[in-house]
Amino acid sequence: MRLDALRVVMVAAMFSSSAAVAQAPAEPVIAPLEPTKPEVSASPEEAEKAVEANSKPATPHQSAANNAIANEMTPALDSGIERGLAALARLQKEDGSFGDGAFGGNVAITSLACLAFMANGDVPGRGAYGDNINKGLEFVLKSCEGSGLIAGPAANGPMYGHGFATLFLGEVYGMTVGGGDTQLSDRVHQSLVRAVRLIETTQNDEGGWRYNPVPYDADVSVTICQVMALRSARNAGLETNKNVIDRAVQYVRACQNADGGFRYQMNVGQSAWPRSAAGVATLYYAGIYEDRALESGLTYLRDVGFPGKTVGQQIHYWYGQYYTAQAMFLSGGNGWADWWPQGRAEILKSQSVMGLWEDASVGNAYGTSMALIVLQMPKRYLPIFQK
Repeated sequence: MRLDALRVVMVAAMFSSSAAVAQAPAEPVIAPLEPTKPEVSASPEEAEKAVEANSKPATPHQSAANNAIANEMTPALDSGIERGLAALARLQKEDGSFGDGAFGGNVAITSLACLAFMANGDVPGRGAYGDNINKGLEFVLKSCEGSGLIAGPAANGPMYGHGFATLFLGEVYGMTVGGGDTQLSDRVHQSLVRAVRLIETTQNDEGGWRYNPVPYDADVSVTICQVMALRSARNAGLETNKNVIDRAVQYVRACQNADGGFRYQMNVGQSAWPRSAAGVATLYYAGIYEDRALESGLTYLRDVGFPGKTVGQQIHYWYGQYYTAQAMFLSGGNGWADWWPQGRAEILKSQSVMGLWEDASVGNAYGTSMALIVLQMPKRYLPIFQK
């Protein structure tokens, strides 16, 4: 398959709400819990050397703290955020969902939109956008199946939506536990527990996840969604399986190329900016803060993923910005100090007169949500962004 065609297929799989993949069983299949050594298409000697090199302790990063830097927030940023949040709120549907056309009623986009409101410090029922979050939360909760899967009606590639929705529930629970509507809190907790267990039991033998809740395949793009969801749940006080995280780290390491970037799957493939940002972020959310794999991954992002180098990359542009911002924010020090002023300027410049950020592939609700989450990271309200 040609690379351009593959990218289009990936976008459709990420957020489509069309008919479900025929071969996917209705209930998740339980994946083996014992770690297995990943298989790579490189020779055994090359694979062994790559894993060994990435596992060695790295020289400590200049600063692992995501402390505030000078002039993180500016009047122009505040204005852009205010306009963006108001514009995003106007896109919400009567049923609480976000998304249009083929992406209407999508749990991933709805969850991201609600996270954008929560990044402003609002929570369900409280704050300027508390009602919007409440409506979105109700939509997501109604999309939870008995198996634990959060997918909405007949979702294709449901593990993308499941990962983002589980992250949303984890952030809601982490920011409201012990307060608010007790009945709603109980519903969030029960759905979150089931969602986490589904993630843990659908990890494949390589250590990753793919489009469907079955342990048959894996890719870096879906894997980061599940690892981030597990980290959010753990931050909120839920028990998560350490062995699952360890195996995910093993998988992501095996997907790193010699140039520091990450390929889409474990087989041989080229590095690319969006998935490389996701690979670096996966390691951070797995609790790894000093490592050669991180250092080389951050260097790759500096070379290909910094502002000015990604303009025009319409396919996966916001996905790449979303994870690059997180990677740099969590790296702290010079990484964040260098990226943030440039990233902030590039994103603000692309805001439309209506206050939205466009995305030709998935839609404006998606692009606007991603942009707002990134722009509000310095507010440090979302627990997932706090070490």
